[in-house]
Amino acid sequence: MAANIVSVKNFKMKFGNKEVISDLCFEVKKGEIFGLLGSNGSGKTTTVRALLGFYTPTAGELLIDGEKYDPENTNVTVGYLPEERGLYRKENVIDTMVYFGEMKGLKDPRGWSMKYLERVGLLDKFNEKVEKLSGGQQQKIQLGITIMGNPKLLILDEPTKGFDPMNRRLLMEIIEELHAKGAAVIMITHYMDEVEKLCDRALLLKDGVARAYGTIAGIKKEFGGKSLDQIFVDVYGGVDE
Repeated sequence: MAANIVSVKNFKMKFGNKEVISDLCFEVKKGEIFGLLGSNGSGKTTTVRALLGFYTPTAGELLIDGEKYDPENTNVTVGYLPEERGLYRKENVIDTMVYFGEMKGLKDPRGWSMKYLERVGLLDKFNEKVEKLSGGQQQKIQLGITIMGNPKLLILDEPTKGFDPMNRRLLMEIIEELHAKGAAVIMITHYMDEVEKLCDRALLLKDGVARAYGTIAGIKKEFGGKSLDQIFVDVYGGVDE
């Protein structure tokens, strides 16, 4: 059995008197694509933020490669694409990418960035200010920054949100290429077709509690062979909260 790159044990999280995560346990294996699923407010983003040290857990243990995550002292490079995008909007695209590439230690950040921009159809925008780009174009830039340096763990929060089918397919290809190089990927998504196509295993959260966890085939079997879409609807009672 593969070693784990992420291990979450007995994780609880309270904000004030409200418990938003209740005794959560799961693992992500090295080199797998893992779906972290659930509706808005289910606890997905809270779990990721606690894993990355943005939040201090009320109880439990959250480890990356066997250790509490510290970006200044780790052997595992992590690329995190948050749902709330954040770029230097007044700067040029290429300057922004080169800045982050230098921070991540790329030998040729400009060359890498130009090649990436060509790949995602934005080479003609390299000298534009970020704020002049569409939301989808900005998302491609932030994805490029996220994957710089071939991180061993990628955490992608709604990576295809707002993408048309063609750009969704392009993003899926990029994720599959990184996975083929050995990266583990945690995908937070509402698109069950993406989960069915890409993910080895998944965790479905509702109100901070695991309602399904395991291989995609195993989850389907547990719910009588239903599709992931139907399982999601069943768990949430037909209401997307």
